Amino acid sequence: MSVATASILHPQLDIEERLEPAHEQIVRDTLPLVGEHVEEIAPVFYGRMFAAHPELLRDTFNRGNQAQGAQQKALAASVATYATLLVAPDGPSPAALLSRIGHKHVSLGITEEQYEIVHEHLMAAIVEVLGADVVTGDVAAAWDAVYWHMARTLIAFENGLYAEAQVTPGDVFRTARVIRRIEESSSVASFELAAPEGDEPLADFLPGQYISVGVRLADGARQLRQYSLSDAPGRGRWRISVRREDGDPAGEVSSHLHRTLHEGDELQVTLPAGDLVLDAQATSPLVLVSAGIGITPMLGMLRHLAAVDSEREVVVLHADGDAADAAHLPELLDTVASLPEHSGSRARLWFSGELGEDPLAGRTDPRLSAHAGRMTITDEHLPEGAEIYLCGGSGFLRGARAQLLAAGAEEERMHVELFSPNDWLLPGA
Repeated sequence: MSVATASILHPQLDIEERLEPAHEQIVRDTLPLVGEHVEEIAPVFYGRMFAAHPELLRDTFNRGNQAQGAQQKALAASVATYATLLVAPDGPSPAALLSRIGHKHVSLGITEEQYEIVHEHLMAAIVEVLGADVVTGDVAAAWDAVYWHMARTLIAFENGLYAEAQVTPGDVFRTARVIRRIEESSSVASFELAAPEGDEPLADFLPGQYISVGVRLADGARQLRQYSLSDAPGRGRWRISVRREDGDPAGEVSSHLHRTLHEGDELQVTLPAGDLVLDAQATSPLVLVSAGIGITPMLGMLRHLAAVDSEREVVVLHADGDAADAAHLPELLDTVASLPEHSGSRARLWFSGELGEDPLAGRTDPRLSAHAGRMTITDEHLPEGAEIYLCGGSGFLRGARAQLLAAGAEEERMHVELFSPNDWLLPGA
């Protein structure tokens, strides 16, 4: 089974009661100081943890994100955001933040024991950076309470996801076989996966979810990366689309897959996970906003909507570089054109690179449009009450979010999949 049931919804997260009043006051008083130094604390924490447990960097953590400092920023964002939400008297629930983290952890096979490791080295890093004169016993106890408040909530949520998938916590890997490889563009290849002959079929999934792929590299490291499932569910097969990234270690997994993975090969994959998914019961309009390879979860959603003959109004807003190198472009246009005309569905595309030949050449459907330049959606007419899904890099998402708000979108209706660690979620980012 996959992590594909009602518990992906944020209300299913059981957020504990508030901190003890004394701890809450200390956290509120010291949050500015911790927030000011949290990006110094993060690399100290990771340095200590990887020195004690080098297998975590080799086999679990993304070496590319570590080299770029991106994972440290993600830690800074999650700790600071969680503490801020926890002590805010009438602030929003941290459920969305925890749901995203919990699904990622399940896709990596994270277990309860690893929270103990993180706790040991994180608390030591806080004392090392801020000093024992600042981190008194009371201050340490308060921040210890914050950590375990977050950890216990995540552990319970993740164990629930493992139970629904009918697997032992951490036991999420299985073998898949490549039955087809498709060159979508000069930098993107799709791999269609199925179960090896005689094995249980691949689990079903919800449109918008992703899997982790594990590869053993030349230096012996097992590195994991997440790839969205870019086709409709219900076929007993999965499709992932991999953009080749240059550089080492940032592109070590994608380059390895492009070089070595072909039809007939086998691949280690995990259960589908992720909470950026369609609500199958909803009838409200949809706005799908993406950039580059961020089209993949949106394409999975669109393919599903077309397969079930959905009459929901769908507005697709997608930005890319060169039109000739845009992955899945014909498939995207064909799928939108297959949606019922009376639904009001449409697609608007922007290409910031070379437009070249008309990407809509031979198409006469007025619901499809393409433009040169960067995405500009401030004046876009958004359907009233639309649920908005966004996917792309952090810079794109910041800009798209600002434009959507300027266009009258409601922030509580925005749902995000970020193809990098979530540093942009830090308040004020």
